[in-house]
Amino acid sequence: MSETIKNYIVTPHAVLEMQRRGIGDEVLRQVLISPEWRETVREGRDILQSRISFQGSIYLVRVFVDVDREPAEVVTVYRTSKMNKYWKDMS
Repeated sequence: MSETIKNYIVTPHAVLEMQRRGIGDEVLRQVLISPEWRETVREGRDILQSRISFQGSIYLVRVFVDVDREPAEVVTVYRTSKMNKYWKDMS
């Protein structure tokens, strides 16, 4: 399991996108505290993701976080059914 993020704020943009996409605070918290996968996309920015059940289907929830500040800042959040596109082999 990947390193967790417990101390964070959610940017206004991320709040808007969560509302628009129907992603609740608890889902966000779950991915940040217990991500299945984490990748650094550039210095200071990581993507954390986990597979989450939404209305009977499994989606990949991806959270973009600026980790080079305290508290970390959630930049955006989205869910996708395209797991093959974003899920890397963890073995």
